[in-house]
Amino acid sequence: MRERGHLPGASRPNREVQAAWQYHQETNHSWRSVHSGGHFLDWSNQPRPFKVYPRLSEDKLPEDLPSSSVPALMGMAYPGATGEFIPTRRDLAGLLYYAAGVTKVGAVPGGQMYFRAAACTGALYHIELYLVCGGVPDLPAGVYHFGAHDFALRRLREGDHRGALVEASGGEPAVAEAPAIIVTTSVYWRNAWKYQARAYRHAYWDSGTILANLLAVGAARRVPLKVVTAFVDGAVNRLLDLDDGKEVALQLVAVGQSRGQQVPPPPEAKPLSLEVAPYSRREFDYPAMRRMHAASCLGSPEEVHELWGVPPAKLNVPGSSARLFPLEAAPEADLPQDTIESVILRRGSSRQFRRAPIAYSQLSTMLDRACTGMAADFPGGAGPTLNQLYLIVNDVDGLPAGSYVFHRGVSALEQLREGDFRDRAGYLDLGQELAADASVNVYFLADLHAALERYGNRGYRMSQLEAATMGGRLYLGAYAQRLGATGLTFFDDEVTEFFSPHAQGKSVMFLVALGKPASRRRRA
Repeated sequence: MRERGHLPGASRPNREVQAAWQYHQETNHSWRSVHSGGHFLDWSNQPRPFKVYPRLSEDKLPEDLPSSSVPALMGMAYPGATGEFIPTRRDLAGLLYYAAGVTKVGAVPGGQMYFRAAACTGALYHIELYLVCGGVPDLPAGVYHFGAHDFALRRLREGDHRGALVEASGGEPAVAEAPAIIVTTSVYWRNAWKYQARAYRHAYWDSGTILANLLAVGAARRVPLKVVTAFVDGAVNRLLDLDDGKEVALQLVAVGQSRGQQVPPPPEAKPLSLEVAPYSRREFDYPAMRRMHAASCLGSPEEVHELWGVPPAKLNVPGSSARLFPLEAAPEADLPQDTIESVILRRGSSRQFRRAPIAYSQLSTMLDRACTGMAADFPGGAGPTLNQLYLIVNDVDGLPAGSYVFHRGVSALEQLREGDFRDRAGYLDLGQELAADASVNVYFLADLHAALERYGNRGYRMSQLEAATMGGRLYLGAYAQRLGATGLTFFDDEVTEFFSPHAQGKSVMFLVALGKPASRRRRA
């Protein structure tokens, strides 16, 4: 079932925000929902982690990718590059590899496990990347799919189709000036196999961690990038020839800048009906995901323009009686010098933490880098964000154990309650021990009432994505300092209750646990 553009005077589902509330509440985790669902994993039907076009020839990308030589924590402090930049084939290969490439392959019972550059829920890797470019050095104009499994591009369409994305984004200047645009998509089933309808949240969680990598590598290499979330969905899906009941476009990322370029009118995007290898013997549909996506789609460039015609929210500030702990980030000269590329190659998701302290300077550096303004078309720059960070601190030298809220505007943590909340943190993490063992847990909570009022159902996508992108930056900030990190899921309403009254009315978007990873025992 393909989406259609909205006719003048037609209803606009994006403004009917009860759809977002219904989906969010239906997919909330509670003790009862987690322990009485009856869902089980059919390992014989586990989906393949790649999209494969068996009848398209591959165009191998260069594997000799030079390092940026920029320390990761320094590059992450850059807000983003600007200025004339036309990416080469090698530049694009580097961005694609460090965003979503296969970094190592491990042996598992019955086959191999492919580890990717960015964290993904359940290691199911349902996010795909496409490239739409004009003629760039060593790469003809076209629409391409990035095959992470063999590090190759496959051309879906010939010619310069960037004009379709310029129109779909309502003439977004970054897209209009970009020599190339990366498009992220989610293949629903490849994550829903394990997480069912909640996988729609994961589409933005897992594309967010990819974008965190992409923005960090782009900043280190001084490549202008901008994340664009507002576009006419149907037009982008048609350009990529997606079956939008199964796979949908999530974000556009403008790559490079050529201010004097003239993007030609786009050729007609005719259906291609390309063969795609089956992901599983049998796929199951979760209609709640499709309904949520359809309700948050934009049907015309006019809707894209209207999305930004609202004033920004006010910045949250602590009260005069608040107990504040200003961030104490280490001086730049004292920071680890590992490059962003080496950090990404080393990054993983910690499976066990030692109950050991981290330094407040380390936590401060991670929070500072996570909340540095990002080049995006939604909040996340110097002004207020859609999400506010709440913390359960278990063991941080120089910071009393307890619960906190981070005030980005004054770069300080406000203590909400002092005390030992290890056990509570473990419970909130679906009763697992990772959050209890971690040095600190960072929760991203959004005021969905405000986000949906401002952006309609699209605000739900933005809130999830912003949280995950900042969470992905926490990952990078942790591994840059030789610490560990892992994303976790949670009991939604009970997290809000724990941080209330300060968090009253907010909804949890994302959770990252940080600490010192436990050493793995070697087998005899």
